[in-house]
Amino acid sequence: MRHAARLEQAGADALELNVYYVSSGPGQSGSEVEWGYLDIVCAVRQAVGIPLAVKLSPYFSSLVNMAGQLVGAGASGLVLFNRFYQPDLDIEKLEVVPTLELSTSAELRVPLRWVAILHRRHGISLAASTGIHSAADVVKVLLAGADVAMMTSALLRQGPDHLSHVQAHLGDWLDRHGHGSVDAIRGRLSQRAVRDPAAFERANYLKVLASHPAPPAHGPA
Repeated sequence: MRHAARLEQAGADALELNVYYVSSGPGQSGSEVEWGYLDIVCAVRQAVGIPLAVKLSPYFSSLVNMAGQLVGAGASGLVLFNRFYQPDLDIEKLEVVPTLELSTSAELRVPLRWVAILHRRHGISLAASTGIHSAADVVKVLLAGADVAMMTSALLRQGPDHLSHVQAHLGDWLDRHGHGSVDAIRGRLSQRAVRDPAAFERANYLKVLASHPAPPAHGPA
């Protein structure tokens, strides 16, 4: 709360509240974890008047419900998702090895899924985070319904000049597909664009299974 108030006084236009918490105690229930998040958001909301985005992890039993509760607690937007760093083990020294591994585009699917589900729900802004490295990745999160695409790992790898390349390629894609702005494509492939989401998800589940190539046939030797 103290840091949030000081940032607002210093001139910040908005804040991102990064709640980085891993519950490892067997006596702590899922609802207690959720209330911990909500208490923090309520406290910071009371301390500041500027827009407040909350960065959270995907590990909630009912993320859509939790998103609504966060909005009720004072969140103006959500950042999906926090990427917990996982330590490795050195089997020779028998030590825990803290290792920072930057994200890859392969990790985009989790935020992509939930941005698409949460688009136009609860009246909040959505930022997609984790796995956004190229203009194609930016197009995907926009189609899912994101308002913001965050590219920290890409910039750490390639430097700030990478932004100009992404912007140029994004503009090329929009021109080739006849779209005048990102607003024209935002949310076009979100859950809201599907008439029957349950049937759509079931059909996609079957398509995913069917997409795996059949094993090669083994004829007689």
